[in-house]
Amino acid sequence: MKRREFMELIGGAAATWPFGARAQQPPKSRYKVGYLASASREQTLRNVRAFEAGLRSLGYRAGENVVIEYRFADGDVGRLAALAIEVAGLGVDVIMSGTNATTVAAMKATRTIPIVMANSAEPVSAGLVASLARPGGNVTGFSSEPGDEINGKRLEFLNDTLPNLSRVGVLWNPDFAPNQDRLASLREAAKALGLTLVPAEARGPDMLQQAFATMVRERAQVLVVLSDGVLFNHRGLIGVMAVINRLPAISAVREYADAGFLLSYGTDLPDQFRRSATLVDKILKGTKPGDLPVERPTKYELVVNLQTAKALDINMPPTLLTRADVVIE
Repeated sequence: MKRREFMELIGGAAATWPFGARAQQPPKSRYKVGYLASASREQTLRNVRAFEAGLRSLGYRAGENVVIEYRFADGDVGRLAALAIEVAGLGVDVIMSGTNATTVAAMKATRTIPIVMANSAEPVSAGLVASLARPGGNVTGFSSEPGDEINGKRLEFLNDTLPNLSRVGVLWNPDFAPNQDRLASLREAAKALGLTLVPAEARGPDMLQQAFATMVRERAQVLVVLSDGVLFNHRGLIGVMAVINRLPAISAVREYADAGFLLSYGTDLPDQFRRSATLVDKILKGTKPGDLPVERPTKYELVVNLQTAKALDINMPPTLLTRADVVIE
């Protein structure tokens, strides 16, 4: 066969090859992952380390086959928009997000780069995904709570700690959309236990003093904090104010107990950040985020802070200590 005839034959055969086969590219030797957080690195260090550990378990090595571009807002939510645009402009293959605020900022910065959220509150009602089963778009990840029943469990733990409990203070940020449903759920749980709620709004640290004054005036005996990015970033101040005002406090994750709350009960956040690495891996290997169902938490932890119990002159029930996953002494 003459060379010209051979080339024409090859060219004709190539024209009949499936487009996908011709367009397929070899796996990248190095990926780039964006990591966006509303808090500081120090405040979320457990989550950062858990995510990195998750990647390592899947064969990724920072600086070798993956580069992680970290951006921390250091508690200033107003910085998230600019940080998200910055991360999106770095040519990252996927963006790792924590809370609703960081996910919203990332979604506004890009509609094409995949986003994995590790700790989303009510992602459907918040407009982050179309549904848990079929998220659609460029976002998937984990929701932060299993359902309404967790509010009842937190009230039960407080009720076990203070047998004569009747009035429960609730610190919440009305600007965080999921909190409306959370508060309604908490009311139902309180009603079932014969408890009265004393809600107090706080959109930022400047409103905390007034909120605590309201709860004390209304004779609240304990405190439930509906967690969001703003109150989480000021949990240390809230913990101190709770002790000063003699209000045993509970909230969602261990970081609150570490900050001086009497109790925390909720999602094991590091576990979800670790598991988020699996979703990142699937996306890097070609799966569309919209085809990956949003997953619910599978691991919860109860944390008791005995230092706070001592400061409040509370003798923790042995049964509660036995159930605790972590006891801070």
